[in-house]
Amino acid sequence: MVERFLKQTHFESVEDYNKNLEFIIPENFNFAYDVMDAWAEEAPEKLAILWTNDQGEEIRTTFGELKGQTDQAASYLMSLGIGKNDPVMLILKRRYEWWVVMLALCKIGAVVIPATHMLTKKDIIYRNNRASVKAIICVDDNYVTEQIGQAVPESPTLKTVIVVGDASHTRETSHTRDTLYHDWQSEWKQAPKFVRPAFVNSNDDTMIMYFTSGTSGEPKMVAHDYLYAMGHLTTGVFWHNLHPGSLHLTVADTGWGKAVWGKFYGQWFAGATVFVFDHEKFNADTLLRQMEKYHVTSFCAPPTIYRFMIREDLSKYDLSSLEYCCTAGEALNPAVFDKFYEKTGIKMMEGFGQTETTMTLGTFPWMQPKPGSMGIPNAQYDIDLVRPDGSSCEDGEKGEIVVRVGDKKPVGLFKGYYRDEEKTREAWHDGLYHTGDMAWRDEDGYYWFEGRIDDVIKSSGYRIGPFEVESALMTHPAVVECAITGVPDDIRGMVVKATVVLGKEWKDKAGDDLIKELQQHVKKVTAPYKYPRIVEFVDELPKTISGKIRRVEIRNQDKVKSEK
Repeated sequence: MVERFLKQTHFESVEDYNKNLEFIIPENFNFAYDVMDAWAEEAPEKLAILWTNDQGEEIRTTFGELKGQTDQAASYLMSLGIGKNDPVMLILKRRYEWWVVMLALCKIGAVVIPATHMLTKKDIIYRNNRASVKAIICVDDNYVTEQIGQAVPESPTLKTVIVVGDASHTRETSHTRDTLYHDWQSEWKQAPKFVRPAFVNSNDDTMIMYFTSGTSGEPKMVAHDYLYAMGHLTTGVFWHNLHPGSLHLTVADTGWGKAVWGKFYGQWFAGATVFVFDHEKFNADTLLRQMEKYHVTSFCAPPTIYRFMIREDLSKYDLSSLEYCCTAGEALNPAVFDKFYEKTGIKMMEGFGQTETTMTLGTFPWMQPKPGSMGIPNAQYDIDLVRPDGSSCEDGEKGEIVVRVGDKKPVGLFKGYYRDEEKTREAWHDGLYHTGDMAWRDEDGYYWFEGRIDDVIKSSGYRIGPFEVESALMTHPAVVECAITGVPDDIRGMVVKATVVLGKEWKDKAGDDLIKELQQHVKKVTAPYKYPRIVEFVDELPKTISGKIRRVEIRNQDKVKSEK
């Protein structure tokens, strides 16, 4: 499959990859037809999805079976009046139907808007009206259906709600229009035989949109075209190092962009089997048992998941099937890398990207990872580090990560922020897409994350990136998670503050002695001027719905406290 879309499919070195990566881009590319239906024709008996949940249920679906299910779903959705360019929001958690519906919507040319099940009524109304959502396909969950039901009266473009499950919850909700509602379970298999619609999408039509969860401000709508799927070919085939024999597990909610990074496009380009564990509450032991039981070969998760995994006795689990591990979503602390390697013998391969992109930086199989580094630029993007005036940084100099965009938009880069030209111009101007993320580059070309531009702390003339202090703190055994922020100070301008989540065995030691111990620890591990002058212990850190730490919320809380 890969050879259909790349002029060269195997690479021996960084130089080889940088020089010879080149996409073969067909006209009117559609992932559902050109990749998934092609697999169904070539290898109908090959396993596409292995889905299980915390109740012990299991679904194994071949590429041939998946084509039949997605055709049926596409026909059903068309029978409800959903078609080309119609915005459809999905709130399905990790239910099996998410994969079927994602492909079905691609087949009929609708615009899919994945969303998390944690949205409130206000969130749903905002999204419905900003994107003119025509239909919502949601899980039958008391909370989800209640929030949708309350949002209906203030969502004039919403015409259809399809509930995957019993559907009784929604119908019992107040403020609903009963004619909106449909029961997936009883209706979708009754749809007429699928006839491929006459439309032909262009490569630059909008295929998928994500509302960024945002560390500040209202979410923006990130619009991607049909080539966004192809942009993830490098994610699955090269960064995840997948092949047709791989069983790959990525830990991600289907409402996050990371879900299509690790559970969808790139994995199926490679012909791998997507493994899904549907569960309500994360538990490291339970996850490891699933990996052992099903012989997972490839794994990707945010560093937070690895932090909990290394606190388990990994010798209790048979992980001999595990071949390759990756991480993304937040910066990786070297201490986590080292401990995981010590316990498993596997080196984590870090990657970096945004909702607006596919993987822009990564650690590839033909290179050695440097613990804590995001790796090197992915050759499908022209990556640089720039100063505030737009000039390029030297090695060792901190700057903003940007994508240089010439006459042709790179495969995988977003189209813009939907219905917000001003925000698009702020991020994309003078031939550069500005990520808003700071990093520095070493002499070998590896990039090292520093933090968001807004998160950089200026103290006594020094510029301090939150991540470098967090990395130092994370090497102390007491610390499970931490966030570094700046607090205004009359003398120094700002001082460094650490907001710390302790391991359960350390919580009774929270106090002045432990604060001093953590401060001294940071002074020893990194430059003394970076140590946190303020340390606060908390039970949990404020995070976005996609799991990223909201440092802005910590700063705002500190501001309120100082004003009292």
